[in-house]
Amino acid sequence: MKRIRHHAPVLLALALLCGCSSLLGGPKEPTTIYAPVLEVQPDPAWPAVSWSLEIARPTGAPVLDGLHIMVSPTPGELQAYRAARWAQTPGAMIETGLMRTLEDSGKIAAVSAQGSGAAAGYRLLLDLRDFRSDYAGSATPSATIEVNAKLLHLADRAIVGSRTFKIAQPAAGVDVAQVSDAFAHAIGSLSHDLAGWALETGQAHQRQHHP
Repeated sequence: MKRIRHHAPVLLALALLCGCSSLLGGPKEPTTIYAPVLEVQPDPAWPAVSWSLEIARPTGAPVLDGLHIMVSPTPGELQAYRAARWAQTPGAMIETGLMRTLEDSGKIAAVSAQGSGAAAGYRLLLDLRDFRSDYAGSATPSATIEVNAKLLHLADRAIVGSRTFKIAQPAAGVDVAQVSDAFAHAIGSLSHDLAGWALETGQAHQRQHHP
């Protein structure tokens, strides 16, 4: 892999980031908080459904679903950008993007977060498998997200569909701000794909059991 240029964000192992000062003993760097502006991408071709959906908060390994912005500069290596944090955890960002996409689509009767107390016909279970900036042998990284989704029919507790989604959105450069922008696009694309799949899968189940 081409060496990261000196003006690129400094990388430090996650374990070292937990310390209160730098390795050189100098003052702690100010932390920049990144909040990707999510892009909502509803599709008018999605089916309109009369049932409601609740979304479970995505679950995943704490090292990937935390506030540190994770990066793989080389295959098999996981580090974190120094002095940079997410404003929300990756799971929260995915949940927000998906809910906004479904709500703005106008295709579903109601969508809510699990635990809100709202009645729902289906529950979307999300397993966060990957959420990192990955160089993958390139000079610039890609915002890489992988999520496994399962659609649960709540009345009989049956899984009616399961699918794994993976997005790799190239960043415009190596700066953390550019990586954050790539994640905004990646979350928008993932939310679009998840929303369309959930609507189509749930509606197919409804047609099969309630023709």
